[in-house]
Amino acid sequence: MDLDRRHFLAAAGAVSLPAVLAGCGFAPSSSSDSQPSGTDTITFTTWGTDSELAGFRSAISSFESANPGSKVTLNAVPYDQMFTNIDAQLQAGNPPDVFRVPYYTFGSYAGRGQLLDLGPHLADGFSDRFTPQAWAAVQNGGKAYGVPHHTDTSVILYNKALLESAGITSVPTSLDQAWTWDEFAQLLQTMRDKLPGSRYPLAVNWQGNGVTRWLSWLFESDGRFLAEDLKTPAIDSAQGKEALDFTKSFFEKKFVPQNNSVKSTKLAADLWYGQTTAMTFGGAFLIPDSEKTLEFEWGATFSPRNKRSAGDFGGNALVATKAARNPALVAKFFDHMTNADQMRAFCESASLLPTRADLIEKGIDFKVRPELSPVFVGQASSVKAQDSGQVASPSMSKIITVLKDNLEAAFVGGQDTAAALSSMSSGIGAATAS
Repeated sequence: MDLDRRHFLAAAGAVSLPAVLAGCGFAPSSSSDSQPSGTDTITFTTWGTDSELAGFRSAISSFESANPGSKVTLNAVPYDQMFTNIDAQLQAGNPPDVFRVPYYTFGSYAGRGQLLDLGPHLADGFSDRFTPQAWAAVQNGGKAYGVPHHTDTSVILYNKALLESAGITSVPTSLDQAWTWDEFAQLLQTMRDKLPGSRYPLAVNWQGNGVTRWLSWLFESDGRFLAEDLKTPAIDSAQGKEALDFTKSFFEKKFVPQNNSVKSTKLAADLWYGQTTAMTFGGAFLIPDSEKTLEFEWGATFSPRNKRSAGDFGGNALVATKAARNPALVAKFFDHMTNADQMRAFCESASLLPTRADLIEKGIDFKVRPELSPVFVGQASSVKAQDSGQVASPSMSKIITVLKDNLEAAFVGGQDTAAALSSMSSGIGAATAS
């Protein structure tokens, strides 16, 4: 889960969604299942929804049963306290053995030398269980400093009645049949012409740290924001221009509301829930609350494609701090948490996507709206290792700020494409240099 997901759930009350608020399940304060007692105990700090925490507790119970005498102490905290606490504990020298971290934040911890190099502690061939893009997301300097626990990616969620009112009665049903950018632009224009002025065709989920989702458009143009050395800026390119021009057009042509910009406090999901927009980009985590709450018929289809299909690599990794008391036990725990049965159970119950290649190949069935699982799993397969590897940059937190400032200026501030790309390139270069 990322900050945008936390933000969405916290903000859901703004659109009168009591079911979302009731079901979000975030602990109001820190809670610990028990206290640590020595090197046979792993301390594990995380945040989570009710279903995620239930999944963690179930996996911990089975791990302890399989490893008699071992104990995992789970400390569940609210997301808005999570990394303030972790940073303070790291500075004070008393961090947990294990914690959960979004992929776009992972690189900053690995880059500062605060995480355990897992290479000497994992079994030979351990990495083979994961997709290449998932394994690339936990690398730093060619070493693994975490394990990919789950992912999520964005697809198009649509209001069936609003699409039909604009004459759109069918949507793509496979990744290779996804709308091309040209087809998508024409569809948006058709909807703009037929929908009333108070409604819009689309909302895009690039608010807050979700600005990394804009990079999907860059990847769809077969572009990069970092060169292969993961330090040199690569965004000021023909592909960058194509991606920025296309997404700027959403605002210029009124395909999205003006308050759908990256710095808006109005989230894309809020706009769709309130039927201000006919479509939104959203992750699988929205499924349970959407199904409980929405009074209109809705579905999901694949994101549009340009030179290739692509998607954002969301979700979280499990990492161990460098001071972990028993690295061998941590490695056993990570092996258990990412075995096929545990990962399938966790992802199916929480509406999240697996990072194991075998589960991607076989597919999973979400407990809510299982027919939508293939859409999300299929979209996730379009993420390449070269994409997720860039997002795992140690400089990503600074790059996020660069993207926010310049995309906001380009979308709603009048900045032209060339100036925005030049500024982004300079900002990214400064971020990686520092």
